[in-house]
Amino acid sequence: MNEVESGHVDSVEIMGSEVKGKLKDSNAFKTTVPDYPELIKILREKNVSIKVKEPSQSPWLAALISWAPFVLLIGFWIFFMRQMQSGGNKALSFGKSRAKLLSSQQKKVTFKDVAGAEEAKEELQEIIEFLREPQKFQKLGGRIPKGVLLVGPPGTGKTLLARAIAGEAGVPFFSISGSDFVEMFVGVGASRVRDLFEQGKKNAPCIIFIDEIDAVGRHRGAGLGGGHDEREQTLNQLLVEMDGFESNEGVILIAATNRPDVLDPALLRP
Repeated sequence: MNEVESGHVDSVEIMGSEVKGKLKDSNAFKTTVPDYPELIKILREKNVSIKVKEPSQSPWLAALISWAPFVLLIGFWIFFMRQMQSGGNKALSFGKSRAKLLSSQQKKVTFKDVAGAEEAKEELQEIIEFLREPQKFQKLGGRIPKGVLLVGPPGTGKTLLARAIAGEAGVPFFSISGSDFVEMFVGVGASRVRDLFEQGKKNAPCIIFIDEIDAVGRHRGAGLGGGHDEREQTLNQLLVEMDGFESNEGVILIAATNRPDVLDPALLRP
């Protein structure tokens, strides 16, 4: 500023806080000036030639600023999908079945482990024989029920009885809860049903056990909203898979509930 006040400055170029200039004796100078609102006014009073330029910006910084919104959006979407997976499963497995597989090599549960329920055990013997020797039934032209519904209050051994059927027959056992099918996104439940039955067909003969089926098998048309649409689509897909069973596929569906009165009639048809 002393040079400016003395009238020794011929011209300046201002770029942000950086000032370049030339003195009247042709010597150049470069300096950094803090925020000084009166600078331009003083330079004009001293008849100094003034040129103002925008501060130069790094191309990398410009690219980063332009791409930042997209990166943040993708990061938020990945975080959201991981949260919806309840444990950080990959987003690609969002529509996969959450069924747990109990293979025939693992510890078996048999009818000896189930106390009581003698009538139920006797009626289920036909299912066990079919799973053991499906060819025998096919040769005789016999038809096995597509599914079995176990009804009873909580804690009466419905799940244990279903595992005992698999143990007696020596076949894989898929176990899943009805609430595992239903999500806030329409179509996810139906996708999980398809995936579950695909796994069952690959491991046939086997048993698919759906606990608390009333969570997904309630009367259709009982309410409005996205949640009901999703549940009804899941139920429709479940009915399609059951009707699509062939006699030689060897897949038996067993479901359990303590509320048979709320089930859709299509689930209970012979």
